[in-house]
Amino acid sequence: MLIKRKSIEQVESSRPARKPRYAPVTLSEMDGVRYLHFGTEWVQGAMRIRKPDWPELEYAQQMMAWMLWIKQPQRLAQLGLGTGALTKFCYRQFPQAQVEAIELNPSVITICASMFKLPPNDERLHVREMDALDYVNDDANHGTLDALQVDLYDATARGPVLDSADFYSACCACLAPHGIMTVNLFGDHPSYAKNIKAMKFAFAQVICLPEVHDGNVVAIAFKSKVALDAEAQTALLECAKQIVAETKLPAKTWVKGIVSTL
Repeated sequence: MLIKRKSIEQVESSRPARKPRYAPVTLSEMDGVRYLHFGTEWVQGAMRIRKPDWPELEYAQQMMAWMLWIKQPQRLAQLGLGTGALTKFCYRQFPQAQVEAIELNPSVITICASMFKLPPNDERLHVREMDALDYVNDDANHGTLDALQVDLYDATARGPVLDSADFYSACCACLAPHGIMTVNLFGDHPSYAKNIKAMKFAFAQVICLPEVHDGNVVAIAFKSKVALDAEAQTALLECAKQIVAETKLPAKTWVKGIVSTL
């Protein structure tokens, strides 16, 4: 969904498809990077083969921007597995945290394990084959997440497949009072305004980082409003420097992008 590249290899899942509406899972590789497609040229995720736990694409790195406010998360979730980039990074980076990924398409889960080095489930990692809407509407998940990362696209890449105010309200309900959601959007698509409006209905505060790639915009939604005055910006920059030193994520550019929107 991020950059267009013609798929050069179709990979057959060893797990039989149970739901025929799913698009075929296909792969391509270029310059040491493996890409995931859903039978089209749209990229649904990427992995640098020599750095499998690193979020290769810039928008995926921006999806970690909640780290500017949350230092020691205890429970994290991703809606939409993709190549497992966010799931793998969170699992390795936060050894104290429970990490969940919710994916509807069983072939994506299989391909992540076989071709994108997704670790098997254990006491901290839980990759679940289920509908994201069912997950966020489950009362057992409400109030439990420090951060929720939402990247829900199908083969058409026309916009998130879940984008209603009810959906985002349920996402907000899953967060602890200090919780933060990040969402991958298309800034130059009609779905963008609809999603932002729905998020602003559900959340106390919404900020959008500058556009990257072929139109990707990461929105940051806060369950509780945060300060963004000069003093807060200084604190964010100091936190960003620490994130860069510890993870090499480009956190200082996140702060610059946030400030540019004020």
